[in-house]
Amino acid sequence: MSSGQESVFSEYETDTSQTSKLLRKFKETPFVPIGMAGFAMVVGYGLYRLKHRGDMKMSLHLIHMRVAAQGFVVGAITCGVLYSMFQEYMKPKE
Repeated sequence: MSSGQESVFSEYETDTSQTSKLLRKFKETPFVPIGMAGFAMVVGYGLYRLKHRGDMKMSLHLIHMRVAAQGFVVGAITCGVLYSMFQEYMKPKE
């Protein structure tokens, strides 16, 4: 193996704790956990409202919840992309 590959592998091997890997990923991409949390909240709210949906059909209720959950995730991804673009283009010139 070349020295470049060894350094990459050793970097990942030193960080063996699952918690530290997860925290590192959250720091690199902060909007992914926000999107996941929003998706979970929409699903939880949808399950709560499922009991009190009245005369609304089940399929219509599920479609509304799916659209809301997907919209939240797409919004979080869009904010993440805009945030990373802003960070990249607003770097101070050297």
